[in-house]
Amino acid sequence: MSRLFRDVDGGELFPQGSVVCIGAFDGLHLGHRALVRHAAARARALGLPAVALAFEPLPREFFATGAKPPRLSLARNKVALLRELGIDSVGLLRFDGRMAATAAEDFVRDMLVRRLGAREVWIGPQFHFGNRRRGNLALLQEMGAGLGFSAGEIEPVHVHGERVSSTRIRELLVAGEFDRTADLLGRPYTIAGRVVRGRQLGRTLGFPTANLRFPKTPALAGIYATWVHGVFEQPWPSVSSFGTRPTVEGVEPLLEAHLFDYAGDLYGRHIEVEFVAKLRDEEKFNDLPALTAQMHRDAEQARRILSEHRLRATA
Repeated sequence: MSRLFRDVDGGELFPQGSVVCIGAFDGLHLGHRALVRHAAARARALGLPAVALAFEPLPREFFATGAKPPRLSLARNKVALLRELGIDSVGLLRFDGRMAATAAEDFVRDMLVRRLGAREVWIGPQFHFGNRRRGNLALLQEMGAGLGFSAGEIEPVHVHGERVSSTRIRELLVAGEFDRTADLLGRPYTIAGRVVRGRQLGRTLGFPTANLRFPKTPALAGIYATWVHGVFEQPWPSVSSFGTRPTVEGVEPLLEAHLFDYAGDLYGRHIEVEFVAKLRDEEKFNDLPALTAQMHRDAEQARRILSEHRLRATA
């Protein structure tokens, strides 16, 4: 049975044992997928549940002293993708001061052995955990020999000669290189969520939008040609703004997708926005008429790009 758990403390979760993989899993790129699929396959071979351990917030977010580092995906999307990849249970562990101070050895004994009954533990290349990042493959193998589990490391994944990593994907997103991003992710870059009510300014300006909150620092910002999935069987063409909306003094990052030639009510619907091309950076306009004129130009450019994109996809 699929389950989500958050704490190191508590009773034994898998008395029969489990196969565990550990990682940040931000974006779940091809490297992450290789790790997760390998762990899931080992779990099936042993007749045990497959468990993925991740952390929320990410350790690098917790330790950041200034602006929070960008995220590729939100926790809820990460959990959904892990389950799609064959994981039975997800541990989305709270990363706080207590977790940061936990010795790697204590994490192995309390989490991996006592709570999860780990029979095998799998990590990605150069993965570290625990206080002062002392936990690594060598420590896992040394402790596992005495505690009854084995540990292994997945080889790095390379695409077109470059190593797949979340850092590289963030760089590509900033540069607007969505085709190369998709190569490293194994799928187009998307952001998913439930449509929430905004200020409805777009409707007033003739550009009603479906709004998705992103309560983390996003890895990209600007105006984009996009496809919206989840409204119809086929992806729907759209132009999207992602950022803090400087002209109307926005604060929290918001993804606003204007679906072309669509007038339905999407509030509460779960949609997914696929990024195709960057049109421009966010810009603060002097007044709303200037903003509206630019929105029309953005929409025309997005329609043209998406028409060409569809033709390439069907060629």
